[in-house]
Amino acid sequence: MEVGRVLRMNGGTGKTSYAINSRLAVSLFKSAVIAKAKPVVEENIKEVYGGNMLSEFLKVADLGCSSGSNTLTVVSQMLEAVAAASGRMNRQPPALQAFLNDLPGNDFNSLFKSLPSFYEELKKKEREAGRRLGRCFVFRAPGSFYDSLFPNNTMHFFHSSYSLHWLSQVPQELETGEVLNKGNICIAKTSPHGVFKAYFNQFERDFTLFLKSRSEEIVPRGGMVLTVMGSMRSDDPCFHWELLGRALNDMVLESLVPEAKLDSFNLPYYGPTAEEVRGLIEAQECFILKRLEVFNMEWDPDMNREEVFDEQESGK
Repeated sequence: MEVGRVLRMNGGTGKTSYAINSRLAVSLFKSAVIAKAKPVVEENIKEVYGGNMLSEFLKVADLGCSSGSNTLTVVSQMLEAVAAASGRMNRQPPALQAFLNDLPGNDFNSLFKSLPSFYEELKKKEREAGRRLGRCFVFRAPGSFYDSLFPNNTMHFFHSSYSLHWLSQVPQELETGEVLNKGNICIAKTSPHGVFKAYFNQFERDFTLFLKSRSEEIVPRGGMVLTVMGSMRSDDPCFHWELLGRALNDMVLESLVPEAKLDSFNLPYYGPTAEEVRGLIEAQECFILKRLEVFNMEWDPDMNREEVFDEQESGK
């Protein structure tokens, strides 16, 4: 499967578009994730600014930005954090060059149509805070984040939220024509050990390429914050994909979907454990891992809870 050509959110603003259907997820899921990561993003972007104060601008990138209503939220957070830090130092905030990255099929047109309202919101925040934010220039950067995206030694900060669990391709071992993961669309409790190993090996290759590319592009004293959908244990797959697989199996029983199509379909998805992520970062020696946190959140969109996170691990 050529993931770079076929995997993307549905574009436009119609009833089936990601922009419309992501609104519930933003309010109950992605906004909660962004809120959880916000202190970490602010802490890191301030540290990056402190190490690059002589620069008149900071170059940042949101990798796997998609095209929903939350896409520019983190850019706004970074602007405010840098403005607050520069204000305490009695300095003018630097300009921010923000590069929005996703696969070429992403709906960048709809995303960039939202820029006027984004800039108006920034002006409103300036009035409310009584201080100037740095100027913000937004660019698109289409391409796979498993490849090189920027010139070497040019970027100050990388951010990615809920994107790195998508692989560059379905593991080659599952694309031979032989049915190895029968009745499943991803790793499931009934998947054989070889399927688990094939998915991890693909994640290992992809994540290694990701780290290598970013290490070449980032400047000294740069920073990076990644939020990845993961698993608590490598043998405990993501339950919602199993639910979807069961639904598709029911459709096979009702002759709505050919069994051969289901058996040949596998998602390019892998939810790593914290130990797997830590191990790959430390093995590459491209970055110093300063902080690794694991948190749980509910999947039920009808949940009525103020706090959805249960922090399991925090290290520095």
